[in-house]
Amino acid sequence: MSGLPEGWIVKMSQSHGKEYYYNTTTQESQWERPGCAGPPDTVRASHLLVKHKDSRRPSSWREERITRSKEEALEILNGYLTQIKGGTPFADLASQFSDCSSAKRGGDLGHFGPGQMQKPFEDATFALSVNEMSG
Repeated sequence: MSGLPEGWIVKMSQSHGKEYYYNTTTQESQWERPGCAGPPDTVRASHLLVKHKDSRRPSSWREERITRSKEEALEILNGYLTQIKGGTPFADLASQFSDCSSAKRGGDLGHFGPGQMQKPFEDATFALSVNEMSG
């Protein structure tokens, strides 16, 4: 397919039966055509969620009942942050370890606008610059 940024190709998802975009350089994949912005007043974010026993819903696709403390969850997240800073791809860690169902997409939550996410997360994402990570 022509008109894609350098390094991007189109592949077919066997599980979803639709095309997606794959970057042969970064090994990133996404449903949206590269270089296309989302609707106005939206952001696109990924996250790696580590729940704890006091989370709003202390269970996930990975664990039926989460028993770790908030301090243990923060310690785990700090370990992931160290790995990311060391070169481990964010999407790889999110796919393996995130307690959110977005793990299936490497943590990608897609585009969202005001009022669609929990307020603290929304505030943090809208305050970040493109490609900036909070920790």
